[in-house]
Amino acid sequence: MPGDLNQYGFLFGGKMLSWVDEACWIAASLDYPQCQFVTVGMAKVEFHHGVGEGVILEIDCRKKKQGDTSVSYEVAVSRGRCDGETVIFSTCVSFVNVDKNGDKCSIS
Repeated sequence: MPGDLNQYGFLFGGKMLSWVDEACWIAASLDYPQCQFVTVGMAKVEFHHGVGEGVILEIDCRKKKQGDTSVSYEVAVSRGRCDGETVIFSTCVSFVNVDKNGDKCSIS
């Protein structure tokens, strides 16, 4: 959408990071509905291609690793159905489960 673009007509990187964080949080919340996750990190942040107005993005999140209190998801963002082979952005997002006081707690 136009409001998501910078002055050159390309998607703001921060918008992409926000969408990736949210998509992975949704995946984690579906996998562990009893948990209250907060984001603790993103691996390498590197954009492979620009995204112009009107491009539909596909965000694919897959569980990579689970610890006692944390879980990580690999994520790949590509150009929708018409060009699913072009990865625009990829990273790993890590979450930790917290209790009502914000302290780490076990996932199980």
